[in-house]
Amino acid sequence: MAFLAFPPHYAELGERLARAVTDHATPVGSGTVARTKRIPVERRAEAAVIAWMRHQTTAYDSMPIPRVKGKRREVRRLLARRSQEVLDRYRRGAPAPEDCPLRRALAGGAAAPVASIC
Repeated sequence: MAFLAFPPHYAELGERLARAVTDHATPVGSGTVARTKRIPVERRAEAAVIAWMRHQTTAYDSMPIPRVKGKRREVRRLLARRSQEVLDRYRRGAPAPEDCPLRRALAGGAAAPVASIC
């Protein structure tokens, strides 16, 4: 919740996101970066949120990424920037459309196209 820093009118959305990320990142054997002790807890929270968003709000898992050195990392960086833009919009308290990929993912909807952003 501290990493998300959503204003009060998005508190319920922030709580749902925090719960979804926590449920995804904490199981033993999940292999997520959020479980590593090598980075501070604040960075783990950020990494867990960004990873969850990559898999739940984009088409990352079905994207055909060429097997070229650095290409997967490049795609992940692009998607992370887009996830940060979505989070920043909520942090600013800006209005978000009902079809926002984050809202859709938290409601159990299908992943959004890569270009989609709130």
